[in-house]
Amino acid sequence: MKLPSPMTNPVAKLLALFLLAGLTWKGCAVAPLNLSIRDSDQQFPVDTILSAQSRQALTYEEMLADLKKARVVFVGEVHTNAAHHDIQSRLVKALHAAHPDLSVGMEMFDHRYDDVLAQWTAGALDRETFIQKTHWYVRRAGWGFDFDLYAPIFETIRDNQIRLVGLNVPFWIPSKISKGGLANLLPDERRLLAEDIDTENAEHRAYVEETYYAIPHHQGGAFEYFYEAQSAWEDTMAQSIVRKMGDAPMVVLIGNGHIIRKFGVPDRVHARNQASFRTVYLAAVGSEVDWDYGDYIWVTPAASRRSGM
Repeated sequence: MKLPSPMTNPVAKLLALFLLAGLTWKGCAVAPLNLSIRDSDQQFPVDTILSAQSRQALTYEEMLADLKKARVVFVGEVHTNAAHHDIQSRLVKALHAAHPDLSVGMEMFDHRYDDVLAQWTAGALDRETFIQKTHWYVRRAGWGFDFDLYAPIFETIRDNQIRLVGLNVPFWIPSKISKGGLANLLPDERRLLAEDIDTENAEHRAYVEETYYAIPHHQGGAFEYFYEAQSAWEDTMAQSIVRKMGDAPMVVLIGNGHIIRKFGVPDRVHARNQASFRTVYLAAVGSEVDWDYGDYIWVTPAASRRSGM
């Protein structure tokens, strides 16, 4: 399993692993040319789109027709996979054509950055200024992945003047929760998180716990605090989506680990506003998935970087 660029914060490393945990590589030297369905002999090549409901392949046009009916469309990603960002850009453009009032919410930004994101949409910032103002490459504070990976998305948003909003929590908060719990946050930090944080979802807890203890040096670690951090993270993004989408539809661009089986962010959004939604899980060839990973599973090429930072 290929991890993103190194991070200095060990909690950030684990959270990054969680985002990629939905993908299980079948080999090391050369990845197979197909996507596998767990506990079956079914395999599918690149550019196949699968419907979880019918368990059959369908066309892009058929999927898009359904996505246009939803209030929220979650499109997952593996952060370092350029093909995933190309697909996200394509879907944003298509859904904006159907819904001119569409917004795009991105995990890649702290939810306090909306003024800067609005300047980008308006064409008021050039690329380098945007990178600086969003602290994209500021280690720990910024996103840190190669900006070129995301360039197609940002170009689509700017060229079509699509409203862009941030969803994520401030960078230092998950680490503090994972070490000391929600109860020990400073009052001003707690106010930056969702008012309601659900830590009682048994299925979600089991998934996060399995991922957590898969790492040897976390055996016997403080899982409860880590799970509080994960739930706070996802409920805060869910609350950001509900508050910022208003009455218009939204496309949410977010790591696969946050939408897998819907119990991360999608179900938490739905619990707040009952808005209709769909999830599109992007899965690279050489990986293995279950049918319930998303409403749609789109088979993509394996990760490859465009250019260096």
